[in-house]
Amino acid sequence: MLQRRWLKWALFFAGGSFIGLFFAVQEWFTHPVQNPPVSWARQLTSELGFWYAWTALIPVIWFLARRFPLESTRLARSLLLHIPAAGLFAIAQPLLQVLIVWIIRAFSEPLMVIFTRRSHSMFWVSFGVAMYWLILIASHAIQYQARLRAGELKTSQLEAQLAQAQLNALKMQLHPHFLFNTLHSISALLHGDVEAADRMVARLGDFLRLTLDHSEDQEVTLEQELEFLRCYLDIELTRFQDRLGVDLDIDPGALAAQVPNLILQPIVENAIRHGIASRIEPGRIGIYGERRGDRLRIQVRDDGPGFASNAEGNGFREGIGLSNTRARLARLYGADHVVELKNGAEGGAIVTLEIPFRAQAVAAYETAGTARG
Repeated sequence: MLQRRWLKWALFFAGGSFIGLFFAVQEWFTHPVQNPPVSWARQLTSELGFWYAWTALIPVIWFLARRFPLESTRLARSLLLHIPAAGLFAIAQPLLQVLIVWIIRAFSEPLMVIFTRRSHSMFWVSFGVAMYWLILIASHAIQYQARLRAGELKTSQLEAQLAQAQLNALKMQLHPHFLFNTLHSISALLHGDVEAADRMVARLGDFLRLTLDHSEDQEVTLEQELEFLRCYLDIELTRFQDRLGVDLDIDPGALAAQVPNLILQPIVENAIRHGIASRIEPGRIGIYGERRGDRLRIQVRDDGPGFASNAEGNGFREGIGLSNTRARLARLYGADHVVELKNGAEGGAIVTLEIPFRAQAVAAYETAGTARG
């Protein structure tokens, strides 16, 4: 903090020096002949003293601008202070200038001599009043912009925190839903196939570990998302055994894409529950992913009875998983995403997701094949 203050004062001093030098050169070449002649040293020290005095007064005017802002709610009270303050500063600045010039000239001439040589005409008083108001208005504008930016930053931070909280809430709705179904399946298997139940517990542990490792991440790579999905599919393959087959066909070029964390599991769970679990004969689900230019397209299909129409007859009924999927994608990508539900021409339900392709460098993924139960 102290270092920043010194830096600020150094910048003030450098600014005053530059302006003083500029006007000294201008005066020197504009009026090269004076009667009596004015030396370059006298001209330079006079200009430096003038601008150093205003430089020293700027922090005071800055404070007054912050303490008594020119705002409609407090304008009358602020003007009652600033109007007399302008006159006082216009008088104080020449006195401060004389003192600074005396110091710069190393006390080489009496202070009163410098004071009597300083012009005290009404022009310089008026100029001082104008300088005060110019600095005051500039300070007020800078402070207003700073407050505006701070307010916008705070608003954006609050909006981001709200969006994060909403996304976390949507994610947490999925976890109990998934755990309930899995624990129910394990409970059912304990009475008939202890080894299968043990495998499901192990894969559930793997799934929960991966979930906790990425609990703070709203997005992961598609490769990581597929690792989560395999843990879940292993649980379901153990549960349904020969009744479930899974086709996994993912374009290797799409594996580095960023996708919402746990976006596929509820969609696949929905396909298994409605497309496989509700019938006796075996069924299959397929998970497909590819990159199409700057878009990532993911599709989940099943060969079950398909989606049932909603009560209005203008769409399909959606459960917690699909509803949360829509909400999460809307939060993360706004309008730049697609969630399409349709029934296949030969039966079955098809869920298609499209999101922007944003890649992250990951280790090469070498295999994308077919897992069969």
